Amino acid sequence: MKILILSARDLRGGAARAAYRLHQGLLAAQVDSQMLVQNKLSDCNSVLAPKSKIQRGIAAIKPALDQLPLNLYRHRDRTINIYSSQWLPNNIVAQIEQINPDVINLHWVNGGFVPIEALSKLKQPLVWTLHDMWAFTGGCHYSDTCDRYIHSCGACPQLGSDRNWDLSRWNWRRKAKAWHNLNLTVITPSKWLASCAKSSSLLRNFPVQVVANGIDPQVYQPHDQLFARKVFNLPTDKKIILFGALNSTQDRRKGFTLLRSALEYLKSAQQAAKIELVIFGASEPAQPINFGFKTHYVGQLSDDAALSLLYGSADVFVAPSIQDNLPNTVLEALFCGTPCAAFNIGGMPDLIEHQQNGYLAQPEQTQDLAQGIDWILADDDRYQQLRMNSRVKAIANFNLERQAQKYLQVFKNLKI
Repeated sequence: MKILILSARDLRGGAARAAYRLHQGLLAAQVDSQMLVQNKLSDCNSVLAPKSKIQRGIAAIKPALDQLPLNLYRHRDRTINIYSSQWLPNNIVAQIEQINPDVINLHWVNGGFVPIEALSKLKQPLVWTLHDMWAFTGGCHYSDTCDRYIHSCGACPQLGSDRNWDLSRWNWRRKAKAWHNLNLTVITPSKWLASCAKSSSLLRNFPVQVVANGIDPQVYQPHDQLFARKVFNLPTDKKIILFGALNSTQDRRKGFTLLRSALEYLKSAQQAAKIELVIFGASEPAQPINFGFKTHYVGQLSDDAALSLLYGSADVFVAPSIQDNLPNTVLEALFCGTPCAAFNIGGMPDLIEHQQNGYLAQPEQTQDLAQGIDWILADDDRYQQLRMNSRVKAIANFNLERQAQKYLQVFKNLKI
């Protein structure tokens, strides 16, 4: 059986890294797997990408071109990083026909990579791994509090639109027309996203399965904390709070402002004098923010070894997202034995067992999040148990080998 994984990228970004890890897991299971991407960062020979300078140049500008329709909406929510229409025509179908796989596994295919209409032209069974909500919305990747995807989108709050016939309705109609007869199986990494997909007007008639993302436990593992801190030039006598994501300080959904509020409450904790903050996924701004704690910025880290060491340097990882699927950052931290504090939203309950390997605060209740961070750090004996539980739960439920075998079973059950 020949599997083709489609992903706009192979390494940069959580969804891309999840797709690439699955590809590596399938290869390790001796499955004939290839990966077709628009932008390649890895040196893996089985990852296919544009080769010529012109092709790579076109690929580089596609994400910006796909965003052009947004210029029609001057009052749109500009704190939203991306809103995808996938309207650019390209030769992706011809590329796939040349590879001639038995099964196509789609992942995050936005940024102008796979047009909406292209899916109906593919002859192979499709398995679509959703990393956000885009597949069943009119263009947003996370809907926030909007549930119009249950019906037919339109009057999109992220566009600042009060018209039913807007860009979101146009995108929704294109999807409904092109996808109604697909040979499609949907996979979601989290139970929350599965529930959303099943309630959506676009995907409710397709089978939906939950298969969690996987990680190689030999790559992400506990490290000697003193050594890890010396590598990053961090203090060895402080409690380190770690926060990070792609565009960690700019993406409103990742909860940066909520983190700031939680840290305000944390300043009154007994151990506040012992706490320092580390942020990755962003560089130090020209005018640094005063969090009330000394703050270290380590910038973008895409190397697994460096990320694993950074998680190992921390005492707690905080994920204050207001909406999220199954974030790699939390998963990676748990594999490294670092307890996590987060809001009880999205896929967080799949990862964090409250007061067993971390703390789940009430959604957007920053005082509760601060109490959770303090609870994790307050008792040394309890903290060591949390560290042990983090690693044990991660290996038991999110091992890469286990994920690859589950996908292989899904592929084998398809009608090819």
